[in-house]
Amino acid sequence: MKKNRCLLLGDEAFAQGALDAGLSGAYAYPGTPSTEILEYIQQSPLAKERKIHSHWSTNEKTAMEEALGMSFCGKRSIVSMKHVGLNVAADPFVNSAMTGANGGLLVVSADDPSMHSSQNEQDSRFYADFAMIAALEPSDQQEAYDMAEYGFNLSEKFELPVLVRFVTRLSHSRADVNVNGDPKPENSLHFPKIKEQWVLMPANSRRRNKRLIEDYKKLQEASENSPYNKFIDGKDTTVGIITSGIAWNYLKETYPEGIPFPVVKISQYPVPVKMIRRLFEKCDNILILEEGQPFIEKKVRGELDNNGKPVFGKLTGEVVRTGELNPDEIKKALIAVLGEKSNLKQEELHEESKILMPRPPALCQGCGHRDVYQALNEVLESYDEPKVFGDIGCYTLGYLAPFNAIDTVVDMGASITMAKGAADAGQHPSVAIIGDSTFTHSGMTGLLDAVNENTPMTVIISDNLTTGMTGGQDSQGTGKLEEICLGIGVSPQHLRTIDSHPKNLEDMKKMFKEEIDYPGLSVIISRRECIQTARRHASSKK
Repeated sequence: MKKNRCLLLGDEAFAQGALDAGLSGAYAYPGTPSTEILEYIQQSPLAKERKIHSHWSTNEKTAMEEALGMSFCGKRSIVSMKHVGLNVAADPFVNSAMTGANGGLLVVSADDPSMHSSQNEQDSRFYADFAMIAALEPSDQQEAYDMAEYGFNLSEKFELPVLVRFVTRLSHSRADVNVNGDPKPENSLHFPKIKEQWVLMPANSRRRNKRLIEDYKKLQEASENSPYNKFIDGKDTTVGIITSGIAWNYLKETYPEGIPFPVVKISQYPVPVKMIRRLFEKCDNILILEEGQPFIEKKVRGELDNNGKPVFGKLTGEVVRTGELNPDEIKKALIAVLGEKSNLKQEELHEESKILMPRPPALCQGCGHRDVYQALNEVLESYDEPKVFGDIGCYTLGYLAPFNAIDTVVDMGASITMAKGAADAGQHPSVAIIGDSTFTHSGMTGLLDAVNENTPMTVIISDNLTTGMTGGQDSQGTGKLEEICLGIGVSPQHLRTIDSHPKNLEDMKKMFKEEIDYPGLSVIISRRECIQTARRHASSKK
């Protein structure tokens, strides 16, 4: 078999692995740190040659359902998103375990420990456990590549979707990857043998649920025999270490000459209980090192906590509970549990004062969002207690100085619905500000609620003609926002558009004031192309 060596991000390695494994369709909504998966596929010569579907979806729920539809037809598909996107896709994701998969279906969720660009630190492994499906967690870029084909095979063997969990450091770091130079052909079109399980009426679902529970036992056995789960022996049995994903790399970095303790390395779930029991029987203490929440630790304590041996980890405080793991945090945990026996020294740790603090983000100079916030702030100075409900996107930075312009940011689309709830409570002015991509992602349904009651509130759609925060991907509503709003039922008299340019500042202020004072629903579309995508478009024309 021909092999090539490539320097790839973790996201890119997985994308290439999926392409080489016979991928037919890739679906996604952009979200850091998952964005590069679909972007890589879109630029792939193989994807273009085979005409593999690789367009952005309106949101994660639609992407999940589209990938499931391709799987229904027997083709191999992936759907990728960041961890909070899996919340949006939760309904079809959980029910896809009930329907099962026909063609291999991989659901990629990229978690963001330390919240580099996210609202929370949730751990997607809990979703796989909740849905009772297998999960894969690559520990390096090579495993990210290899697990794509392995995951498709696992999905088709058990006729279930498989969750693939990434974390930021793996997604966005590069390494050499051995790549198969002979891509597999795509699956032929073929349909499920058991039609009933794809129709989730109660009678069908009850039968399917029993089968799913039985299949979970088989997934457990597959995990015990997985090439990605390993028991590595060690001479010093003072402590046995259970580790997973990227934490395995940090542990190896801590002991470059070889880890002296027995280790269970986990990259496939359900948790391999037999392997862990063997570790308990062999070692005096157990230390659990995992990136994210204490998922393995809770499983271990539930299965094995009655044998009297101490279990150390996030729940007991030896391992940091928030933020990312790193080699220093691994060393701190080992020193806390083993002391001198760890053969590590406290003075070897980096001092926090020597770590460079990141520069806070800011809206780009020339960004249209800046002019919107300047106009809005100046208008709202004349009102008592105005409230501005923000959303997810570049314009979230309007919370920071110098604008300090928004009061809340919760999740995609919540600006409109929270502004409506506040207006229902008697708040005035109640203003929502939302971007064009976020509006089509999950703002349209909230706007329909406001239309139906003609809620006295003002919605500003700050349209920069792209999905700017994640790198300038296509926005599904570009060129259609006015039509969408009119179709939802916004009054034509109170649907207004303006170019958010400094020269129009006074006109913007006048328009904002008029619509805020209107005792009903109004929508203002402030439009100006993202300065970054405008530059790219200009350079591409040269």
